[in-house]
Amino acid sequence: MKPLEVLHIDDDAELCATIQGELGACGMHVACANTGRDGLASARSHAYDVIILDRMLPDMSGLEVLHALRAAGIAAPVLMLSALGMSSSRVEGLDAGADDYLAKPFESNELIARLHALHRRAHSAGQDATIVYGALECHIKARTAFRDGQHIALSPREFELFQFLMEHAGSVVTREMLLRSVWKLNFDPQTNVIDVNVGRLRRKLEDGFPTPVLETVWGSGYRLVDG
Repeated sequence: MKPLEVLHIDDDAELCATIQGELGACGMHVACANTGRDGLASARSHAYDVIILDRMLPDMSGLEVLHALRAAGIAAPVLMLSALGMSSSRVEGLDAGADDYLAKPFESNELIARLHALHRRAHSAGQDATIVYGALECHIKARTAFRDGQHIALSPREFELFQFLMEHAGSVVTREMLLRSVWKLNFDPQTNVIDVNVGRLRRKLEDGFPTPVLETVWGSGYRLVDG
């Protein structure tokens, strides 16, 4: 089996060395970058399996690096690592396009398990690259959405939400399911983040089209329908 190739972007050189040693002991190959710009240059020059990204860097914020990665078409899953562990910070990072969020301090075995899980999910997505439901299409590997053949531009979080709804098309998806599977939260942060993102996704999927495709099931959750 090919070793997992990991890029770690963090200005804490001691932590980088520790993680490089711990992941290396598990058979992973780890490259380190101590600034956002160096991390971006490394990510552009080599196709990593997973990227670990610190939230606070000396030259750019982790969120800025994340936006630049996605704008450059780099689809490697990103685990954001940060001392900012509040639920609002987690939601902000995940909404910006991070695939997972781990607060410092953390256990190395949890980091290793999450990296393997992100890689498995990305790999399985590549094996089943398209979901079709009625006039809707979800191209997982390319992270694009279509309705009636028309491209629908979605933000990273909107696409994650769309993909999850497509994977459960026709069935009711609860808020708890969305928090756990899309936002990676095992608790309700007591914000309207789901309602806001569902509202944005609904407008993008329905504006200019004759029939609705995303309905609210009051008291239960949301459901994609064959419009």
